[in-house]
Amino acid sequence: MKKILLALSLLAGMSAQIHAEETAVAYEYGMKLDIAHVVSITPIADECGVVPVKMTYQDSTGATHILDYSVFGTGCSN
Repeated sequence: MKKILLALSLLAGMSAQIHAEETAVAYEYGMKLDIAHVVSITPIADECGVVPVKMTYQDSTGATHILDYSVFGTGCSN
């Protein structure tokens, strides 16, 4: 039983380390993206101007990626 618990705790630690090592890639015009499933997108700031957004997605192999890109904020009127 102790061996099973030790193995599970090691796997959990390795999984946390893998997720911590994921780094965001900045989007560049024309970049080829393989987006099979969008996991999350950060909220768009309520500012008038260009604001940063992060999208976490999975590709067709199931690997998770983080993409940095810019959008126009929602704080402008007219």
